[in-house]
Amino acid sequence: MDRLDIIQTLMKKKNLNNYLEIGVFNGHIFFRIKSTFKIAVDPEFRFGASRKAGKTIVNPYNLYNQYFSKTSDAFFADDAPGLFSEKEIEISLIDGMHEYAYALRDIENTVKYLSNDGVIVVHDCSPKNKEAEVNFAEYKRRGFTGIWNGDVWKAILHLRSIRKDLTAFVLDTDQGLGIIIKKPDNNPLTFTQQQIEGFTFEDLDKNRKEWLNLQPENYFNQYFNV
Repeated sequence: MDRLDIIQTLMKKKNLNNYLEIGVFNGHIFFRIKSTFKIAVDPEFRFGASRKAGKTIVNPYNLYNQYFSKTSDAFFADDAPGLFSEKEIEISLIDGMHEYAYALRDIENTVKYLSNDGVIVVHDCSPKNKEAEVNFAEYKRRGFTGIWNGDVWKAILHLRSIRKDLTAFVLDTDQGLGIIIKKPDNNPLTFTQQQIEGFTFEDLDKNRKEWLNLQPENYFNQYFNV
């Protein structure tokens, strides 16, 4: 089970339609989504007009796509208030800059426009080794090679510790898929932001299951009854 499986299942079984994707890259996920309200945000899309046309032939729902070639911060500042004034976000994939502060802003900005039964899916929440958990500067230094998850996992800790109006857990699949919904957390953490900022990969690795509320992938079907 990967992020596409989860998104498509929620759209089909829970009738979630209005879709936002942050960090679209080459459109591998985005172009497969079937919705008449699809928003793509990325400062540098890795596709052009010919790919858009081809993907529209394969999936006619891509006629409805709206593209915002800018940072997610700029999108939420400039476009989101008008765009989501009448249509709330019902399902969102966040796969942008893989650093704590960026990921957290993307999540919290998305929550502002999320419907009460909406779901946010966050990629890269459970790095398997220290090499995958490095910051962007280090990833760049090594030539953008290998898997890079960054420290998105700290955003999950932040939500579980500070945003007690939200429930967050991570499915142990596809590099760790964070699931966030607008429901109070019955088992929150108690870390401060300062503590979270200071945690290392070694700290995560010792406490992964508890800190991330890490669940096997079949927990998704049980939790959402799908």
